[in-house]
Amino acid sequence: MTVFDDGIPGVVNLDRGLLRALRQAATDAADDGVEFYVNSGWRSPEYQNQLLREAVSKYGSEDEAARWVATPATSSHVTGDAVDVGHSDATAWLSDHGAEYGLCQIYVNEPWHYELRTDAIDRGCPRMYADPTQDPRMRR
Repeated sequence: MTVFDDGIPGVVNLDRGLLRALRQAATDAADDGVEFYVNSGWRSPEYQNQLLREAVSKYGSEDEAARWVATPATSSHVTGDAVDVGHSDATAWLSDHGAEYGLCQIYVNEPWHYELRTDAIDRGCPRMYADPTQDPRMRR
């Protein structure tokens, strides 16, 4: 799905500001021949919990899974404040231009995960966390 797929809950349930910034960036990236895909946007708490259970099974512990998947209570995807963007050309484009739109990569280990940081338009994106376990928001 693309950032323009209005019939997809994972897209239309994103925070309005995030979606607006994402669509503007996608429009401008298209001029460079780059198309943005939404690999994962908004998620229901139930789906987030399923992803967490799968991660625990895959990585062998809740602590290791937490490096990749948040709980429903802490996930920025559940609140509509995060989007996982594909393909690699899109994430590369966002790495170079995302701050201009307030779109920032938050975690070093997740180059596809972007959130809106409107201060980035003037100041640049904040320093990234190594992974979600370093993010104070994950300790709620």
